[in-house]
Amino acid sequence: VQLQASGGGLVQAGGSLRLSCAVSGIIFSSNTIDWYRQAPGKQREFVGFITMNGRTDYADSVKGRFTISRDNGKNTAYLQMNSLTPEDTGVYYCMTVPIGVSGAYWGQGTQVTVSS
Repeated sequence: VQLQASGGGLVQAGGSLRLSCAVSGIIFSSNTIDWYRQAPGKQREFVGFITMNGRTDYADSVKGRFTISRDNGKNTAYLQMNSLTPEDTGVYYCMTVPIGVSGAYWGQGTQVTVSS
């Protein structure tokens, strides 16, 4: 199982970025994909998830600004981030706990830096 996060970069406050998470080694369409982030000096925190049926949920800190979607044909999940603030700076990770498999699989992370 491999997850490859990409799309991070440097953006000004108020700007937008779209992250991608390309997944291989599992039946992508059958699995929930989670997004997490870790700011410098802080613990990794939950951002949101999307289920196999497209249901989403988000941390309160990103509700209304971030949107998770998926393209099962491309085995890819997306994290659209709008109205970014410096507090959104961190390394963003995608993760899945594949059905029938014990344990979680994480992508390598992609850096997002929001300047004020």
